[in-house]
Amino acid sequence: MKQVIILIGFSLISIFSYGSYIIIPMGEDNQSNHLKAYGIAYWVLQNDIEVDWLLNYDGGSFLIENNPSIQEECIIRGVSFNIITNSKVEQIKIGISNPEINQEIVRLEKAPKIAVYTPKGKQPWDDAVTLVLSYAEIPYEEIYDKEIIQNELFKYEWLHLHHEDFTGQYGKFYRNYKNAAWYINQQKDAELRSLELGFNKVSDLKLQVGKTIKEFIAGGGFLFTMCSGTDSYDIAMSAEETDICEYMFDGDKADPNAQSKLNYEKTLAFKEFKLKTNPLEYEFSDIDGTMLHKLPENQDLFTLFEFSAKWDIVPTLLCQNHTRIIKGFMGQTTDFKTNLIKSNVLIMGESKVFGTARYIHGEYGKGQWTFYGGHDPEDYRHYVNDPPTDLNLYPNSPGYRLILNNILFPAAKKKKQKT
Repeated sequence: MKQVIILIGFSLISIFSYGSYIIIPMGEDNQSNHLKAYGIAYWVLQNDIEVDWLLNYDGGSFLIENNPSIQEECIIRGVSFNIITNSKVEQIKIGISNPEINQEIVRLEKAPKIAVYTPKGKQPWDDAVTLVLSYAEIPYEEIYDKEIIQNELFKYEWLHLHHEDFTGQYGKFYRNYKNAAWYINQQKDAELRSLELGFNKVSDLKLQVGKTIKEFIAGGGFLFTMCSGTDSYDIAMSAEETDICEYMFDGDKADPNAQSKLNYEKTLAFKEFKLKTNPLEYEFSDIDGTMLHKLPENQDLFTLFEFSAKWDIVPTLLCQNHTRIIKGFMGQTTDFKTNLIKSNVLIMGESKVFGTARYIHGEYGKGQWTFYGGHDPEDYRHYVNDPPTDLNLYPNSPGYRLILNNILFPAAKKKKQKT
């Protein structure tokens, strides 16, 4: 009997240590920390171990060859995982390969190098992306205007635009904050930085930065941005041949014919929008749907579309989640009016009751971009000087999961996709 027990024990050790896999479930009820699970996947890739992302299988689970160090890291970070045998893995793969089942396997091969476009001194909680990157323990490097003008952006594969106003109007905070010390200092710093980099106006600098970002995308880079970093970027690109900034922003009057001089062919996502030219109005254009959100907070929701995992791999990957109904959240740019979105842009999440898109994606050259409306998925109305969101209270946030899907996307972009 003793020999039998020893033999069984040895067999179990062999199975679970050498002939087995780690599966990190991502369903609604079986993952203690969805957000840190992405950090585990990134950490594994950093250690030159490939990860299989099981699209639409139990919320988009991760499958990794078993390794004691990965188990230990999951335990340290509080991420749920299971050990499964080779035979179970084969069963899962056979099931996923069934053409009648809307699932697919995507191999993640290499951790993308991440840059966040942000001014020095900003705290991680000023922006949802840097907040969740820090929480998930995913490393990133900060760059800003100088680095982009000096062509350092091309060292990276993934770029996030931290809450930026690319039009040179300082977020159109003038009416409420023109006498605030932080606003005055922000404008002085921006003007000095522009002169140091050889530009007479902040708007000229931001335009060149934006054009360089477009070159980055065209060359195969991936751009992700939220809130006002979305529409202000496209507006700035469209306004290359005109001046849309009033005197308090750049020292001279805006072009009274600016609207007619916009070139929508230069935008990534939006068309036929109308500028909000009043410098005292906290809005850039009519793209934003913020003022449509008149429902109670608990009724403000948006829905993720379901795509074919085997044929529409990219949007399926970007929409991985444990629910398709996501809580809405406000921002300077909350969402996008669908009639102002270009026909070649893919809408991945929408608010039908408002007629708006929340989550959109497109291609430009060899690269891709994603725009996500709103400021903070777990802070419905985030105001200036509000305290940071504590993600320890929201480890399973579906709204934040959408951000992290985009983080891992470049790891799979070299895989041959179905067309």
